[in-house]
Amino acid sequence: MKIYPNLFYAKIMLFGEYSVIFNSMALTIPYSHFNGELSFIRKDNYTNQEFATKSNEDLNDFYLYINKLVKTNEILCDFKVSKFKKDIDKGLYFESTIPQGYGLGSSGALVAALYSTYVDNKIIGRSSLSLSKILELKNIFSQLESFFHGTSSGLDPLNAYLKYSVLIHNKENIEIVKLPVPNLNGLGGIFLIDTGIRGNTQPLVNLFLDRYKIDKFKKSVNNELIVYNNACVNGIVEGDMEKLFSNLKMLSKFQLERMNQMIPYKFHKLWEIGLNEDDFTLKLCGSGGGGFILGFTKNYEIVKTKLKEMDIDTIPVFIS
Repeated sequence: MKIYPNLFYAKIMLFGEYSVIFNSMALTIPYSHFNGELSFIRKDNYTNQEFATKSNEDLNDFYLYINKLVKTNEILCDFKVSKFKKDIDKGLYFESTIPQGYGLGSSGALVAALYSTYVDNKIIGRSSLSLSKILELKNIFSQLESFFHGTSSGLDPLNAYLKYSVLIHNKENIEIVKLPVPNLNGLGGIFLIDTGIRGNTQPLVNLFLDRYKIDKFKKSVNNELIVYNNACVNGIVEGDMEKLFSNLKMLSKFQLERMNQMIPYKFHKLWEIGLNEDDFTLKLCGSGGGGFILGFTKNYEIVKTKLKEMDIDTIPVFIS
């Protein structure tokens, strides 16, 4: 596969949304269907000029944030702020097809692009990167991306920068992995459903954290959500499809019953159909509330046709 050094991909967190806050396992993959790269505003650019101008303004706000970190000696990397500011003044912007508010790491791809372009002595992303270097990168990206979200785990820009699948065992143990090709007889795979709604992460995360203070919900998260989530991760990493799909059903059921505020109401019925039949199973993609929904199936063509009849389009992520 050809890797374009200046092009940074979206990411999909296959498993770990919400539960990773409490040190569960997580698995993220790069998704090249959506991507972005740094560019300059020019009259001959075939782009949305309004979008490019807004992106340029956002980058200037980001410069102010970075410059403050530099002046207070809090910055965790050697960021070339002067060069960055000069390029902003020349019309620097982030040309991106990654939809915002869809849980695909749009700000993570931007941060990865900025780190790659404007940091001296940067850590070079490679599949053999040591744990200490991965954690160092994660901390740097957490600081940089916090500008966009208030707080950040650093996982989205880490995935975008490395361009490899990332397996999170826990907060202190992260590794780059090559996932085995699932044995689904050349038929099954993973797909996205567009809810047509832009999500808003922070209010939903706050809701989840507030509910976690309730003992009954906390117990269900620890004894069910994290258990099903970790089993799904192990299933896909080990190539054990029976383990994956059996635990995926339980994970999907948990999300519909205990986290239904994160699922747009008009998709509750479809979610139930997936649970009651064997054609597909749905789960959250990111924080939910809108954006994309993740689907898993053993026969994508049947599901694509079935959902098309319901006026629901699907976007393939991986088809075996």
